[in-house]
Amino acid sequence: MKKMKLVVSTILTLAFLAGPAAGLAAEAKTKEKAKAYPLKTCLVSDEALGEMGDPYTFVHEGQEIKLCCKSCLKDFNKNPKKYLKKLEAAQARQGKAKK
Repeated sequence: MKKMKLVVSTILTLAFLAGPAAGLAAEAKTKEKAKAYPLKTCLVSDEALGEMGDPYTFVHEGQEIKLCCKSCLKDFNKNPKKYLKKLEAAQARQGKAKK
């Protein structure tokens, strides 16, 4: 009976520890593949990043997004296509400026 308890507790412990590790690995892969955010301003408010503390950073459809604060996330989520178009236009302007 003691062996059975030991085996069950070991299996449960390993399962408990493996869950978060798998999530961290998936998150790391997502960040590696994300395109870097090219702007120095918040995508929603156009405020300079860092003026209100550390920017709120997340990945949306493979693109890293930086907002001046987490409050802007609500506006981004209402119409992400609008802000992604804004980002694409800014990236195009930067690409022309480099040439």
